[in-house]
Amino acid sequence: MTRKICVVTGSRADYGLLRWVMQGIKEDNLLTLQILVTGSHLSSLFGSTFKEIEDDGFIIDRKIETLSNSDTVWGTSESIGNGIIGCAKAFEDLEPDLVVVLGDRFEVFAAATAALVAGIPIAHIHGGEVTLGSFDEALRHSITKMSQLHFVAAEEYRKRVIQLGENPNDVFLVGGLGIDNIVRRKFITKSELEEILGVDFQEKSLLITFHPVTLETNDSARQMSELLLALSELEDTTLIFTMPNADPNSRKLIKMVDDFTLRNQNAKSFVSLGQQLYLSLVSAVDGVVGNSSSGLTEVPSLKKGTVNIGDRQTGRLKAGSVIDCFPSKEEILTAIRKLYSYEFQSNLSEVINPYGKGGASARILDVLRTNSLEEITKKSFHDL
Repeated sequence: MTRKICVVTGSRADYGLLRWVMQGIKEDNLLTLQILVTGSHLSSLFGSTFKEIEDDGFIIDRKIETLSNSDTVWGTSESIGNGIIGCAKAFEDLEPDLVVVLGDRFEVFAAATAALVAGIPIAHIHGGEVTLGSFDEALRHSITKMSQLHFVAAEEYRKRVIQLGENPNDVFLVGGLGIDNIVRRKFITKSELEEILGVDFQEKSLLITFHPVTLETNDSARQMSELLLALSELEDTTLIFTMPNADPNSRKLIKMVDDFTLRNQNAKSFVSLGQQLYLSLVSAVDGVVGNSSSGLTEVPSLKKGTVNIGDRQTGRLKAGSVIDCFPSKEEILTAIRKLYSYEFQSNLSEVINPYGKGGASARILDVLRTNSLEEITKKSFHDL
């Protein structure tokens, strides 16, 4: 009998990272892939990105509608409740042997909660990381405590998961999943991107992604305003936006980007690009700007600079290609000028990504295939 592995994906971001793990499970004779899709995947506002999963040849076993009509903090709490109810029913029907979740999103927290209560073992990817500017920080560590198998991206994160009381034998250092996408995907050329996306690359170009800062909810719009004021002074630069994810106050930020692109002919926005287009754009532009984790975990492998704004990613390991700055117009402009400086650009080729060189998917698959699940849900707290 094959081992049934249910992979939960709730957004374009985690699917992009899980893609090759899912493919490996699908192709393995000892494993059966189940896919549970939830969160922003099913929202037209965020691009109905479940279609990308189907376009990649996967069969979705369950679609769980979770998002509330409100993107307030209360609406997010409602979405978590919807997710727990929907995932509980799905797990009852699918009867997986193991549930795989990635990261720290609230829809992932909901799925982990449902699996925990049902006594289904959980494998958690990218635990042990720190992001002080969002409530994802607490959700991530909570998911770690619910999980039995842990796949971490760096030695520092391995130690932190063990510090949380997890058995070292169940914590596997595999590296960052995002690098597998860079290694395994064929990139689209700059001229092809212009044709596909209708983008006219000027002499300079930047890719911008700015998400809500969920521990500073009332400040997200102000920070976005400062960013847009800074970008408005870059008249010789093509500005390509990817939209915020489904966090509290995301709709306000989406409207701000929409209004900005209407006023500025050098700016264009996309709800969702998919991994191939996104990484191809990273490779084509001069650098990325915003507060997305991708700027720290993936972009350094493409030898591009990142302007990392504010506290959303504070605590993550950073390569020498990351420029941190305060979320104010002048500091953002100073950071962008540094990004373009000869000294900074000349050092990018030597940058080492702290998240590894690839191969995380294969390492995870080996554990999913071979690790015993016998009595695995009965954990003991590992004291240091």
